[in-house]
Amino acid sequence: MAKKDERNVSNDEQKQNKIYLLDVTNRDGVQTSRLGLAKLQKTMLNLYFNEMGIYQSEFGFPVTHHEENYLNANVELAEMGVISPMILSGWCRAVTEDIDYTLKQTNVKDLNISMSTSVQMTKGKFGDRMVRSPKDDPGKPNLIDKMVAALKKAKSSGMRTIGVNAEDASRTDMEFLIEFAQAAKENGADRIRYCDTLGYEDPFTSYERIYQLAKAVQIPIEMHFHNDLGMAVACSVAGAKGAIDAGVDAYINVTINGMGERAGNADMVGVILALKYSSGFEKNKYILDERVKLSDVWKVSTYASYAFGVPIPINQVGVGANAFAHESGIHADGALKDRRNYELYDFEELGRGEPEIIETGRQITAGEYSGIKGFRNVYEKLEVEFKNDDEAHKILELVRYANVHTQKPLIVDELKFIAKYPNVARKIMTMSPLVVITRKFLQ
Repeated sequence: MAKKDERNVSNDEQKQNKIYLLDVTNRDGVQTSRLGLAKLQKTMLNLYFNEMGIYQSEFGFPVTHHEENYLNANVELAEMGVISPMILSGWCRAVTEDIDYTLKQTNVKDLNISMSTSVQMTKGKFGDRMVRSPKDDPGKPNLIDKMVAALKKAKSSGMRTIGVNAEDASRTDMEFLIEFAQAAKENGADRIRYCDTLGYEDPFTSYERIYQLAKAVQIPIEMHFHNDLGMAVACSVAGAKGAIDAGVDAYINVTINGMGERAGNADMVGVILALKYSSGFEKNKYILDERVKLSDVWKVSTYASYAFGVPIPINQVGVGANAFAHESGIHADGALKDRRNYELYDFEELGRGEPEIIETGRQITAGEYSGIKGFRNVYEKLEVEFKNDDEAHKILELVRYANVHTQKPLIVDELKFIAKYPNVARKIMTMSPLVVITRKFLQ
């Protein structure tokens, strides 16, 4: 079939490509060394991300046994319409064993499968056991065939959307990267994830390489950048610009407060603000998903800080204590005369500015050693009523367990969630050690 000449198509007739946010806090963010989140806290983040219009949450590892109940419970919330329309996706290696385990143990319906693509990683991980392409050595196992087998398995088993991750894409030669992406597209992949696994790239190479990949393969591109050189946000928005310019949708992987391995990932708030306010993003061409609510970021950022136990840096973009603070005479005077003199965007847009109420007198809290009277006092303040004492005692037991589970005092939204969805909360917090795992590991 002859290719349609796009030069004769009006702008109105052409598809308007957009930039979507795919949060990976509950997958990559929780891999931060020395830190982590309880399953209830991961669930709360999924609820918050859904409320603020995030397109997709990569919410965990289907092949990790202790994630299974949490994953299935969150899928149940999605089926109930509680987490909707946000997509909940899992992550696993691009090997058939992982697909089999995912299908057997979880109800996950959306997935990203990952395979290393650079010479450095393929040689460093597999040695001489495997080559990258069938062209390299027809007699040896190769990574493309391995990825395609996993992709076909997932696709034929009813997975709705599948992204294929090119790990270490930024250090992968473009010829092979295009071959890898083309094979993924031809076998049913919905997106290619361009992983700057080591935070190696700069915004200029990010734009050029992602533009070249998207133009050649014509498949939506996910930007996954790490912050080892402090450029994760800049590279993410530059890469998204390259994808849009090449005529495909862009999906930026973000984490709340930039949490992630080593120096972290692209910060969600920084990415949103860059897309909305940086000078190079014309509003009629580079369109951020309209569902994204910037007004929710203050609440989500402060919750993530509490849950991870990591204070928000004073100079953090948008949500830091000094993000709207002015001290020098010239700055203070100018900001008071017209906030646009020294503020690029308004603090109210981020959900900031509301007074915070701090109790300074008697407080009754709910925790692992709470009694029924104190517990009921807490919920009465939240205007939550129980049908009878039996229901109250059941919720109390869950709240006690949740406090053990998180090792932190529960916030209001967590208390309300447990009271409203007790059966789901019970599943989320239930884990049992698996004595024997008989999965075959490739790496």
